[in-house]
Amino acid sequence: MQFTIKSLNISEKKGTLKVPVNEVEIDFTGLKTDAHSGNWHRQVSLLAKENIDEFSVQYKQNFKFGDFAENITTEGIDFRKVKILDILENENVEMMITQKGKKCHGGGCAVFNAVGHCVMPKEGIFAQVIRPGKLKTGDNMNYRPKVFKVAVITLSDRASRGEYQDLSGPAIAEMAGDFYKGIGRLCEISSYVIPDNAEELTKLISKLSKECDAIFTTGGTGMSEKDITVETVSPMLSKELPGIMEMVRMKYGQQNPNALLSRSIAGSIGKTLVFCMPGSPKAVREYMTEIFTILEHLTYMVYGFDNH
Repeated sequence: MQFTIKSLNISEKKGTLKVPVNEVEIDFTGLKTDAHSGNWHRQVSLLAKENIDEFSVQYKQNFKFGDFAENITTEGIDFRKVKILDILENENVEMMITQKGKKCHGGGCAVFNAVGHCVMPKEGIFAQVIRPGKLKTGDNMNYRPKVFKVAVITLSDRASRGEYQDLSGPAIAEMAGDFYKGIGRLCEISSYVIPDNAEELTKLISKLSKECDAIFTTGGTGMSEKDITVETVSPMLSKELPGIMEMVRMKYGQQNPNALLSRSIAGSIGKTLVFCMPGSPKAVREYMTEIFTILEHLTYMVYGFDNH
């Protein structure tokens, strides 16, 4: 989807109306001369001209570009339909959407003081700069929805030799596809079946953690000598997330004590979430059901957006 920049607006002080300019330079803090730039997730604010026009008709006043403290006024995109982590880009600049709407400042806002309401807290969005450059009024930009990349790894000597059909990996892939579709997200899922081999698993996860948003493994979490998943993956994690796996063990262990024997783990490698689960289809369905209750929020957290 392509949209147009109708106005670029800056202010030297926070809480004041922004003034349109013809061109801006954007660095990794936002618009260089704007008071709202900085090392945070709300570096650039955007508001659609269509929303300003609706607001002007509703309150019978003519509002100018920048009156709502937006850095970029757009035309041709409905920000109500975009999602966090989606991309706005052209050949010069790339930004990632980090927040939709904000808390209204009330009396600290010039528009609110005039009409008792403001459109920005409900319809505005905020973005973080991924690729800096210059923008001009009249430039076109493209909207690109985030595509989540998910990897499913089955660890099994026999399945890797083709001696029996892997059922757990396909169950994870199916559930993951349904989850992302259910929250209105695009996803690409890749599946791998490898033997219970620590070196092979290390190489695969090292590669996938640079490409994927989430990695799910099944198998190798038991107590036998060949169960090497936990020992292999644990040292690779940047952060551990023990709570969700402990909860699953306790919840389902009340019905089936064998569930308590799993050494399943979860955590992150950089911004890639990792979940290591047991090898049975029944177990992965139980684990995935609980993981999905926190997965979207957890995804935002690893990006540093703990406000959703």
